[in-house]
Amino acid sequence: MLWFNEHILTVVVFLPLAFAALGLLLKGSWSKYIATLGTLVTFVVSLHLWYHDSGAAGFRFSETMSWIPSLGIQYKLGVDGFSLWLVLLTTILSFLSVVFSTGSIQQREKEYYFFMLVLECGMLGALVALDVFLFYIFWEAMLIPMYFLIGIWGGKEKIYAAIKFFIFTLVGSVLMLVAILYLYFKAGQTFELSQWYNLELNLTEQLWLFAAFALSFAIKVPMVPLHTWLPDAHVQAPTAGSVILAGILLKMGTYGFVRFAMPLFPEALLKSQSLLALLAVIGIVYGALVAMVQKDIKKLVAYSSVSHLGFVMLGLMSLSPHAINGAVYQMLNHGISTGALFLLVGMIYDRTHTREIKDYGGIAKQVPIFTVIFMIVTFSSIALPGTNGFIGEFLILSGAYASLPWLTIVGSTGVVLSAVYMLWMVERVFFGEMRNPKLATLTDLKWKEIFVMAPLVVLIFWMGVQPKFFLDKVDVASQSLLLQMKTYRGVQVSKKVSLRGTLSLRAQQGVAISPVKQKRLLHPAGFAMTE
Repeated sequence: MLWFNEHILTVVVFLPLAFAALGLLLKGSWSKYIATLGTLVTFVVSLHLWYHDSGAAGFRFSETMSWIPSLGIQYKLGVDGFSLWLVLLTTILSFLSVVFSTGSIQQREKEYYFFMLVLECGMLGALVALDVFLFYIFWEAMLIPMYFLIGIWGGKEKIYAAIKFFIFTLVGSVLMLVAILYLYFKAGQTFELSQWYNLELNLTEQLWLFAAFALSFAIKVPMVPLHTWLPDAHVQAPTAGSVILAGILLKMGTYGFVRFAMPLFPEALLKSQSLLALLAVIGIVYGALVAMVQKDIKKLVAYSSVSHLGFVMLGLMSLSPHAINGAVYQMLNHGISTGALFLLVGMIYDRTHTREIKDYGGIAKQVPIFTVIFMIVTFSSIALPGTNGFIGEFLILSGAYASLPWLTIVGSTGVVLSAVYMLWMVERVFFGEMRNPKLATLTDLKWKEIFVMAPLVVLIFWMGVQPKFFLDKVDVASQSLLLQMKTYRGVQVSKKVSLRGTLSLRAQQGVAISPVKQKRLLHPAGFAMTE
């Protein structure tokens, strides 16, 4: 038991890989049972992290072992308030996606479930890696299985979508690799992230390195104008691939900002803050407007992701503690709500083999359970009070308004636009006259499909009425991030709050300030301290 507690992160990360290898050894349909068992066991074991998490500042469940000492590479893992919930989101969405796939994947099952499990291993590893070389290995490991999932089990234009996804992601990864190598030698040939946080970097270095990291993460988010790979990948990917892509892989971009780009290069971030916030707002409005005119339900949901991830980036770029909490909360919300929408679209597609909105209409009476669940997820997606989406967007907009008032006002129109395109789509698909006679024989959700959707519906309401349960751990990590940026390698940051509540940060060279002085400086603006 002691070994298990000390190596819990290793167990969580590599359990899917162990089951993937086991699935290859067995014949035929056994692979789907092995994958289901593997993702279920991984999810159950990951709950150990939540149950025993102290909620304290810094990284917990840390593991450090020498891996390639001659190159200064370590096997180092840990979780904090940012990564803990994303790990749990990964394990539960992977389990639900595999359960759904057992009824929809009929060809090359063994390879399919192998790639799903390898993908889960890569995502979990990237979320908990604290050695940057190790992080990069897991980051690249995510790319390959997703490429094959789209390219083999995707739609009619799967090859085009898979290659486009691969090229976009690879270009960003190469740029980040160059920046990683520069920092490796700058830090004295070590990849340990905690040592990189203390590096002395001038503004020019920060700007170039930040650009390399930020571009890689912005492609993954994706931010406008780097988003063009996303609709193709979403539409062509199999349903489970779309769920994982929207639910987790897109969060790797926003997670990369809070874990690497923001704390490593705070002065470059301040220089780029307005530009990135502007791109985030453009993404909110542009994604919503394009979603409004889509004829394909899946493509509509895909473009809604561009809009929703714009809210996350706006929250992060505001540098407000409330908005950063909201941004992390919105990462979880989007994973749950959009993952659920893709699952529902996949369920109806399996019955009708069409995603065109015009092919539907008036099916609410025919499939009442499906309609009710779709409406609940829609309310979550448009941030109706009482659902998880409302908490995230409220925190982002209320927090970001203090530092970015005009951009926040423009971005808030995305809330209205999302209600328009989602409810309009629901009206055309579920209500009115049934125009297609083939839909008269449409069957409602099966017990297995209800089982897949039930946990997501529970989370929608749980996160909507009990946000404190989730935010307590996130808040500690957000405060630590802001404090780390303000005391970055001995740079003393002064700030002033204008009458309009606009927070401005001005960095000045000097000695590190004491915790007591930090508290005195930060408290009036509402920044809680972590001592």
